[in-house]
Amino acid sequence: MNAPTTVVFGEALVDDFNNEQIVGGAPFNVARHLSAFMAPCLAITRIGDDRSGHLVRAEFERFAMSDAGLQIDPIEETGRVLVERGPRGHRFTILPHQAYDFIDAAAAGVALAGVQPAMVYFGMLAQRNAQSRAALSAVLAASAAPRFLDLNLRDGQYDEKGVTRSLQAANIVKVNEEELQVLFGWHFQIQPDAPALSADEVRASCQALLKMFSLDALIVTLGHRGAVYFGRDGNVITQHDTPAPPFVIDTVGAGDAFAAIFLLGAARGWALDVTLARANEFAGAICAIAGAVPRDMGFYDKWMTRWR
Repeated sequence: MNAPTTVVFGEALVDDFNNEQIVGGAPFNVARHLSAFMAPCLAITRIGDDRSGHLVRAEFERFAMSDAGLQIDPIEETGRVLVERGPRGHRFTILPHQAYDFIDAAAAGVALAGVQPAMVYFGMLAQRNAQSRAALSAVLAASAAPRFLDLNLRDGQYDEKGVTRSLQAANIVKVNEEELQVLFGWHFQIQPDAPALSADEVRASCQALLKMFSLDALIVTLGHRGAVYFGRDGNVITQHDTPAPPFVIDTVGAGDAFAAIFLLGAARGWALDVTLARANEFAGAICAIAGAVPRDMGFYDKWMTRWR
């Protein structure tokens, strides 16, 4: 019997800074963190047979990840995001027609058949193309495992119909404050420039979303202020005691780190409040390093020792 495995579906890509290429993609960040903690994980993604693809494959090796779900596209290029540094921050251009837009459903099914799914993680970016959407639908239909949707809305890469479809497919949804505001605007006509909602109004609106989409839970991340978990049973857990890192280099990948530890906690049976506290603390620690995942694998040692 195979060990219960977290299935992670979506993009692996390269952030191209012109003079430097860094492997990323929210699902791939999540999968790398899980693998670093030696949690069984199957990453279903697609890359090209090119230099960027070789960088991605090197990360599979560095994190000792199974490549059973890794597809190689003979035509399309590995996903790239062009990053321009400027005085007002970074400008990102997410290129169209990338390998992760063409994940093959049959190959994904073969990979999935080799594991016992405990949870299926997915986001929005890899759903922008019909072929990858079909592959995700096939993966979800092939398993009764709970589905974790990390919304990760990227400008110009989603629409309300696609988000609604994903919410309907999910059991647990993670959003940040800006994404929650988008959902409030669509479903409750609460606009960003409207007067701030009271805590009770936010709670009622989140409970309405849970009911609307038959969700088990909605998790709202609040950056350095922690996170709030809303359960369908009315249970609300607020996690504010997030230890601040000694300094913040960047917040890239903090949400992915939070998601990874939440999934790790679910896989290992941690109490919910413990899982949220650990997810917050680990996400904060990621903000104190450059990039979404550490370059030094020793970064994980203290966490593994502390959480053993």
